[in-house]
Amino acid sequence: MATTSMAGFEEIEHTADWSLRVWAPDLAGLLEQAARGMLNLSGIRLVEGKRQQRELTVESTDAEGLLVNFLGELLHILEQEGLAFDEYELTLAENAVRAKLHGAPVMARKEEIKGVTYHDLRIEQKSTGLEALIVFDV
Repeated sequence: MATTSMAGFEEIEHTADWSLRVWAPDLAGLLEQAARGMLNLSGIRLVEGKRQQRELTVESTDAEGLLVNFLGELLHILEQEGLAFDEYELTLAENAVRAKLHGAPVMARKEEIKGVTYHDLRIEQKSTGLEALIVFDV
């Protein structure tokens, strides 16, 4: 489990796929923790040295869709370009997240995540902020 103050993630047992519970004070923090958790589940290690930056905007009609689309975009970049990101500057706008990402090429990966699913996906308001359960197709 990785935590930073009131935010973090942990793997949840799931029969066939991988499941992750993430929590954070707000939606931007939740998206960041979900991205960090996804990298952690995959066992991704980045190449040391030259860092790369990427900016992207992801849209959706609701928070759950924004979460799935954001993680899906990160997976797409990982698969197509071999890049992963470990620093996130996220700004929420109406139905969108604007992301400034910093990372590097992938040096090693233990497991492959094929996709992010809507199965059991829910973002709930808790007394300390938001919490979500995410299931990944592996």
